[in-house]
Amino acid sequence: MGKASVYAIGVVLLICSIAVGNAEYVLYKDPKRSIPSRIKDLMSRMTLEEKIGQMTQIDRTVASREVMKKYGIGSVLSGGGSVPAPQASPEAWINMVNDFQRGSLSTRLGIPMVYGIDAVHGNNNVYKATIFPHNVGLGATRDPDLVKRIGAATARETRATGINYAFAPCIAVCRDPRWGRCYESYSEDPNVVREMTEIISGLQGEVPAKYKGVPYLAGQQNVAACAKHYVGDGGTTKGINENNTAVSRHDLLAIHMAGYSPSIIKGVSTVMVSYSSWNGIKMHANRDLITGVLKGYLRFRGFVISDWEGIDRITSPPKANYTFSIMAGITAGIDMIMVPYNYTDFINGLHTLVKNKFIPMSRIDDAVQRILRVKFSMGLFEHPLADNSMAKYLGHPEHRELAREAVRKSLVLLKNGKYADKPLLPLPKTATKILVAGTHANNIGNQCGGWTIEWQGKTGNITTGTTILTAIKNTVDKKTDVVFNESPDSSFVKSNKFSYAIVVVGEPPYAETFGDSLNLTLPAEGLKTISMVCASVKCAVVLVTGRPVVIEPHLPVMDALVAAWLPGTEGQGVADVLFGDYGFSGKLPRTWFKTVDQLPMNVGDRHYDPLFPFEFGLTTKAVKAN
Repeated sequence: MGKASVYAIGVVLLICSIAVGNAEYVLYKDPKRSIPSRIKDLMSRMTLEEKIGQMTQIDRTVASREVMKKYGIGSVLSGGGSVPAPQASPEAWINMVNDFQRGSLSTRLGIPMVYGIDAVHGNNNVYKATIFPHNVGLGATRDPDLVKRIGAATARETRATGINYAFAPCIAVCRDPRWGRCYESYSEDPNVVREMTEIISGLQGEVPAKYKGVPYLAGQQNVAACAKHYVGDGGTTKGINENNTAVSRHDLLAIHMAGYSPSIIKGVSTVMVSYSSWNGIKMHANRDLITGVLKGYLRFRGFVISDWEGIDRITSPPKANYTFSIMAGITAGIDMIMVPYNYTDFINGLHTLVKNKFIPMSRIDDAVQRILRVKFSMGLFEHPLADNSMAKYLGHPEHRELAREAVRKSLVLLKNGKYADKPLLPLPKTATKILVAGTHANNIGNQCGGWTIEWQGKTGNITTGTTILTAIKNTVDKKTDVVFNESPDSSFVKSNKFSYAIVVVGEPPYAETFGDSLNLTLPAEGLKTISMVCASVKCAVVLVTGRPVVIEPHLPVMDALVAAWLPGTEGQGVADVLFGDYGFSGKLPRTWFKTVDQLPMNVGDRHYDPLFPFEFGLTTKAVKAN
């Protein structure tokens, strides 16, 4: 036997001894291996049941360690307001998420689950989190770098609670403000929406050139993002939520698809499908647009997720034929189904469809490969469990300062009347006595709007933050008497000799279909306050709304008008600009109509006759101490 043969035998024996000494080694658990090789290895080991488990997302209320282990569930979520306990601490969230994760890790293959939450303007389900302005306000800033920084802060606050997946951003192009989700849209202009996809680079981290176009997560302070809702959700008839978007293919691609290509290039991990239809075809069943355009033409490599009970609504009434709905949704190209409750019905139904060859195994494999690609890119196999090291970031002072900056830049000055050749705004800090009035002046819940603590949001001081009233008191001279009266009558206003008044009114909190409105009028109480106050004293009106509303009949009585959108918890940003510490710089992200009869009306339309056009916004300069 030659030396070469002896050497070869020695190498074989060495490899065998390593294998015996390291019997637990499997390729897919080795972080040094490439993601494609890890996916291939893990897929080769998985049963059909385990693959279907990965395609299932359930709500935390039906999840448990035992359920995760038994069914191999791929993902858990918190729906709006679904929390471990009222005002739960970061530690309580982390303990809950880790408990579910330990169930996943105890399965035969130990595939970790991913936990999702609607962190759409901060980690907004969570008490004491920083609540940033809703997207319509961020669109008014025209500042993609600001939005990127907000994405990074949101990621840290989401990780503070042990959560690693955010159902954000919404990149809808809202073409009709009657839609109850219009505040979730950055703008009616697809170019603005395209620019604001920079938030993905904040949420997930800046994607290196070599990874462009594939799911990417920079590290454990980032979260997987979700571009939603694919596609056309902002173009439904009369703005009715979940309705039909009746536009040509050209307009669908040119307007409503605008944000998806840049999102994919930035490495967005997931895409969520819209409840809406396109020319009568439910998006959750649209194979042409999901598999053909998104996965084919745009080369999206992450996973496609349904919306909440999204496949249930393929049939009318919902779930009329659940087996058909499963088949239609999965065949269309949806990879993970947000069930969220009746997971055994989904699992059993999908299993039957595959076993009876109504759904090919290749479709299941495509879905699971995509899910695993995201999980490997997130580093989930190496870091499945959260610890308390990130808890300090929830409501962090630096994040609140960032939110305050966002509020300042989002404010749009629509009117600024003059007195003695001097504009009313910025307001003097040294006035003798000022009146602050209105339903939204001293109300954190009203400032934040929907998707805050609860799905629909809630009026009242539901979380920590600074109301606009408190911000005003913090800003004016110590000798200035600030009088708050939510609904003053005319005699009260006239008898108090106010130097001027600030009236803060707006819409009550709402989300989704509950916000659909065919009249877009302010509540009667707010209009009454404007009339009572502005008829008797110089007044600046601050509107806290998710969209333009009917104001033309009331505009003459207002001396100044500011669109503050839904600013979130940091009301100090409003006072910063009202009193001139910073200038007004925001530009309308939406056309402000005269009457609802003009709707839909968007910039570039043939018959464009707005009250305030798209991009309108008066500017002021910061002033020295006044």
